[in-house]
Amino acid sequence: MSKVTIYHNPRCSKSREALKLLEEQGTDVEVVKYLDTPPSKEELKSLLKMLGISARELMRTKEAIYKELGLKEVEDEEKLIEAMVEHPRLIERPIVIKDGKAVIGRPPQKVIELL
Repeated sequence: MSKVTIYHNPRCSKSREALKLLEEQGTDVEVVKYLDTPPSKEELKSLLKMLGISARELMRTKEAIYKELGLKEVEDEEKLIEAMVEHPRLIERPIVIKDGKAVIGRPPQKVIELL
């Protein structure tokens, strides 16, 4: 069985639920606590490509930092990615990766689609 990676925030109920679902399936899971070890710019670009979405679609637009940084007005994909690297709290969670494909686990049951 191939490795599954989850970008996880233990304080997030959806992230905890997704991790639990993976573990219940007997999945070999690598947990990346992305708030402790934020992804690099290159890693984020890779994630976006696997997800098939734009940087804004990966952002938590209701976070206070999103409003504080005025990101609603920013159109430049690079600047949005840089903001997520600097402020990983902006990254939607959980993100689950397997075999070069990724999903955002919202709702958490979406992670089962990858298995």
